[in-house]
Amino acid sequence: MTAVRFCLLLLLISPRAGAQKSAAPKAVSTFESYVNMAGSQTAKDFRPLTQDERTSLYLGSLVNPWGFAKAAISGGLDQWHDKPEEWGQGWGPYGERVANIEGQYLVQKTVTYLISSPLHEDNRYFGSGRHAFWPRLEYAVVSSVLARHDNGKRHISVSQLGGVAAGAFVARLWLPPSQSSAGDAAVSFGITMGSNAAFSVVKEFLPDLLRRVAPKASNTADSSP
Repeated sequence: MTAVRFCLLLLLISPRAGAQKSAAPKAVSTFESYVNMAGSQTAKDFRPLTQDERTSLYLGSLVNPWGFAKAAISGGLDQWHDKPEEWGQGWGPYGERVANIEGQYLVQKTVTYLISSPLHEDNRYFGSGRHAFWPRLEYAVVSSVLARHDNGKRHISVSQLGGVAAGAFVARLWLPPSQSSAGDAAVSFGITMGSNAAFSVVKEFLPDLLRRVAPKASNTADSSP
């Protein structure tokens, strides 16, 4: 299982310097940490990351259980569509599909980290702080390809695009012939960028949902015997 071995190797060689000094949130396993507080922080809350914070966020993303859950779901979808067909069906092929997706994630996150560090690119999501629906939607979609620099200004994210491209193309090294072409890599790149845009939209609007649900949950708890 080449993808499985690749995942283990990449975890072993991942940078770990400065992980203990970070001021990043400790509860990296919570859902809000996974979505960078779900966009509850806006652009006015931005401050540049230190290198220790950047490293800690990267390492946390490698062991985040929500990331594993996402890979498990994506692996299930690939299993349902019998993609790639050479792997067949069953628990073994399902594990191979999940490992393939995790391998792509590891490459993507590592390359993004390695490029963003010297370029001082910050790919965290900060909410728009706007109120109208369409401006917020536009902001969220565009944010999927932009990164903030230390001065707070946003530019095309070289690290994000480079990381997604690396994950898509490096995976061709272990995928079978039906999924090993450059065209397949380009399709994978497009799908990942599309999902990133969709997730940015979730981050932008999720705080509104959480604010509406929280009072209801609190009222229910208060009224229970």
